[in-house]
Amino acid sequence: MKTLIFDAVGQPLRMAEKPDPTPAADEVVLRVAGCGICGSDLHITEDPAPFGIGAGFVLGHEISGEVVATGADVRDLKPGDAVAVVPMRGCGRCPRCLAGDPARCPELVLIGGGYAEYVTVAARQCRVLPPDIALADGALAEPLSVALHCIVRSGMKPGDRVAILGAGPIGLLVAFWARRMGASHVVVADIHTHQRDRALALGATDFALSGERLAENLADLCGGPPDIVFECVGKRGLLQAASQAVRLQGKVIGVGLCIGGDEWDPFVALSKEIDLIFTVFFHQRNEFGVALDALTSGIPQHLITDRIGLSPVPQVFESLRRRTTQCKVLIQPEFS
Repeated sequence: MKTLIFDAVGQPLRMAEKPDPTPAADEVVLRVAGCGICGSDLHITEDPAPFGIGAGFVLGHEISGEVVATGADVRDLKPGDAVAVVPMRGCGRCPRCLAGDPARCPELVLIGGGYAEYVTVAARQCRVLPPDIALADGALAEPLSVALHCIVRSGMKPGDRVAILGAGPIGLLVAFWARRMGASHVVVADIHTHQRDRALALGATDFALSGERLAENLADLCGGPPDIVFECVGKRGLLQAASQAVRLQGKVIGVGLCIGGDEWDPFVALSKEIDLIFTVFFHQRNEFGVALDALTSGIPQHLITDRIGLSPVPQVFESLRRRTTQCKVLIQPEFS
């Protein structure tokens, strides 16, 4: 099969041939239909050590595909089934896994493998897609679930004023869920206006350009200082900006992956008695299923800006390190 290989920091991904996979007893082999390029994939290739990634790794965790082979112990899936993949692989036996929350399993492994024609995953990581969702678009279930978990962790209530720092795919999907779940104001802020129309189409009530007056602009557009600010970028200084923007005794939700540490003065957060909450992954049984149902609401047409085969991935991947007008790029190996 064709696949894309990570070799080392500073080197583009490399196309290679690998043997077609075969499943273990509890696994299935998928023909990859869609795999999203995620911001965390970019982070991994810039600083792989924290992720335990080395040369030869195949990226890609936002995966949907068709089952083409099953292991001897697999009973609930069969060849031809269309599935979306939960990229957290737990032991399958502990209380967390049995409760549908493998992200908190002591033996958690975060899988890759989606930048390829075929991928092997545990059968328990798969959810069958509803029939009215295009197979490739099922790859969006993973980021949509991440965004839903952000809202759940925040404790947002109907009527809350919400601000979101960052108009990337996760920030935009947080806006989608916040508005869908009753926020009165949902203001997305970014350093560019490229995604303004997309943010409004997904549910934002307004859009702010980041800058020195960010806190004032968010308060104006939210009808007062926001009750909750989601930091969805992961750049130094943005937790501080969120703390300055949120209301007294409000909540700041840390979502973005900030590699290499941050610079943050806790005095503002302390003086305002802010709740600082961090969020990662999602609940497989509850949130992933809700996300799949929501994919029927037109999200793919608003979020996906390009669909590419495997061959252009190295060039497109490198271009995404710079700010572009792209939002979610979906790899569809059938286009190769």
